[in-house]
Amino acid sequence: MNIWKALPPLAALRAFAAWSETGSMTEAGRRLNVSHAAISQQVRALETHLGLALVDRSTTPPRLTDDGARLAEALRAGFGTMARTIAELTGADAGRPLQITTSPSFAGAWLLPRLARFRALHPGISLMLDPATELRVLTSGGIDLAIRYGLGRWPGAEAQLLMPTPLAVVAAPQLVEGIGQNDLAALSRMPWIEEPGTDDRGALFGRHGLTVEGGGMVTLPGNLMIEAARGGQGIAIVSLLLVQADLAAGRLRLLHQIDNGKGYWLVRRPGPQRPEARIFARWIMQEAREGTPV
Repeated sequence: MNIWKALPPLAALRAFAAWSETGSMTEAGRRLNVSHAAISQQVRALETHLGLALVDRSTTPPRLTDDGARLAEALRAGFGTMARTIAELTGADAGRPLQITTSPSFAGAWLLPRLARFRALHPGISLMLDPATELRVLTSGGIDLAIRYGLGRWPGAEAQLLMPTPLAVVAAPQLVEGIGQNDLAALSRMPWIEEPGTDDRGALFGRHGLTVEGGGMVTLPGNLMIEAARGGQGIAIVSLLLVQADLAAGRLRLLHQIDNGKGYWLVRRPGPQRPEARIFARWIMQEAREGTPV
């Protein structure tokens, strides 16, 4: 197969990729330094060339069709790989901080206390940490690495297991005095604390055929959630890894353990990585293997 004959004009592919990424003809035109009309014309020309509808224009704003979404994903990966390789070859990426995203709870309880060791080893590498509950997209020129909790299955990304860890239902001892281990029915009447965008409590009770009977819910970022749990403000479901010191010191009490086969994973885009990203990846994998306390 002659790929050069099979490929549509590059200008049309770039226009469609820019529009699919921004969702705006105007913003896509601004990125490519052309008018929004030129972007629209190129996208339509691409649809004509392929004989496919890539954009559903019956909605406001227009959205990608299934075929459009598949092509957009392929272009994002392809253009991203080209941009990263060119940046590495030319050194254009050298001055940009290494950007890492992870959950607020992991950042506060595990990563931040260890970053001083990384800085001591690699003082010339600048870091930018993005503690976010929602999953960030790993893009060329943007976020380089992610540390995510799950089963290691994120489409379009490569994942390497850092540390397996179950979830733990925990609370300050004074809040749950008199409540027995694994007494989930009693916990359904207690106040809870949860991270935004999660429903771990609902999932836990659902698995055991229980319903929430009261007590209320406070939603906080992960690091604040653990701090609030220490202060007796509610019951929290967190990674067991992040509260081991609290359990050992008696600041928190383990009420129930959820063995879900999940863990923390180091996630990156496929393809070449910046030297700084490779250095950080080696360091954090070693930290995870050794389990060195702070």
